[in-house]
Amino acid sequence: MANIQYYDVILKPLVTEKSMNAMAEKKYTFLVHTDANKAQIKEAVEKMFEGTKVKSVNTMNMDGKTKRRGMTFGKTAKTKKAIVALTEDSKDIEIFEGL
Repeated sequence: MANIQYYDVILKPLVTEKSMNAMAEKKYTFLVHTDANKAQIKEAVEKMFEGTKVKSVNTMNMDGKTKRRGMTFGKTAKTKKAIVALTEDSKDIEIFEGL
């Protein structure tokens, strides 16, 4: 397993229509490091965003898509997505405010 620090785990927030609707239920979606596990993701969210308490973390691995340029085929990089649910008494994550 790779030695991943908590600030390397979360790559960027994922902003889609579905993820914005889930924010009403205190569920936030992030693209995360492919080698990160649920415990590391929970630790990273609680350390990076003060006052947050994570209730659960759901992860999904997404394979790279096959792309074509002329006659040459290739694949895009595989990614990992995490949906983080916060507890009811937790603070909201300010990154998503005003979107």
